[in-house]
Amino acid sequence: MHTVGTFSFESAAEARDRYESIGPAAQTVVREVATAMEFDREEYDERVTGAVVETARDALFASLLEVQVGSREEYRDWREVYDGAVTEVGHENVERVVWHAGPEGEAVAATFQDEEAAAIATLRRQAFGRLYRELVAGT
Repeated sequence: MHTVGTFSFESAAEARDRYESIGPAAQTVVREVATAMEFDREEYDERVTGAVVETARDALFASLLEVQVGSREEYRDWREVYDGAVTEVGHENVERVVWHAGPEGEAVAATFQDEEAAAIATLRRQAFGRLYRELVAGT
């Protein structure tokens, strides 16, 4: 078993604070991408909206979530001690699992066979949507 990522949270307030703190980084990324795409000032003002920056913040936050990657047996061992609800996607007969536990007694997991990077990316998007989107809304 190994861990990938950097964001894990003990509380909802900690998650909201971290989400808020990456807002400036998301704005910088969007600005630099727009510059690389050679947007002039008018096009930038027209196309780079608050929704675009918020989407970048959501993606940045999700891409940094800490996830555990392990065998089915390691996942079962974790489930035995985890005292929360888990939403699992994928097939139960697949050998490997990636999972993330959020700060409010909920977790998500996804099974995979070979494509670890794809499984991690998928799980992070699901974790954001299921565990964090409403939690950080309005931040």
